[in-house]
Amino acid sequence: MAAFTPERRVAANRSMIPPSGDRRRMSWTYDEDHDMNRDPITGAPGAHPVGTGLGAAAGGMAAGAAAGAVAGPAGALAGAAVGAVVGGLAGKGIAEKIDPTAEEAYWRTQYTREPYYERGYSFDDYYPGYRTGWEGRARYSGRSYDEVERDLQRDYGRNRGSSQLEWNKNRHAVRAAWDRFDATDDFENSQ
Repeated sequence: MAAFTPERRVAANRSMIPPSGDRRRMSWTYDEDHDMNRDPITGAPGAHPVGTGLGAAAGGMAAGAAAGAVAGPAGALAGAAVGAVVGGLAGKGIAEKIDPTAEEAYWRTQYTREPYYERGYSFDDYYPGYRTGWEGRARYSGRSYDEVERDLQRDYGRNRGSSQLEWNKNRHAVRAAWDRFDATDDFENSQ
């Protein structure tokens, strides 16, 4: 496909076009309908069903177990329901801090500057590691990297695709994407 054919997506938001007007240097484009992560039911932007679901499951299990220990089976059911709601909201909050589109754009420009980068490997080889790191950060929130490294290795096996890099060569990319969200300033992480 030629660079300036009608099939190419263009920026729906004109402020995304560089001041020079040169669109050829843009590493990605913005399409409001596809990149806003819209909720499939309400259409609201910023839906994070995976983060919400994971948080609901974790919260439901924890609260159900705690209530079951105190109030028996009926308490376990009530505790699971309340825990699922609270956990779902917490999971959504964590997932909202991570924008996969912004993360991919960041790492696409950054990966060659990382100390673990080796010539001969492309962004497509490192991408599954970055994806595993930022998804793992949301999935395993509240736990340290060291606690979940084995889980992340398993997740990397599922995400790896056609990457030439084995876990031992790409674990540093996973860690870099994970650590990117350790800073306390959410704005800093989104840059």
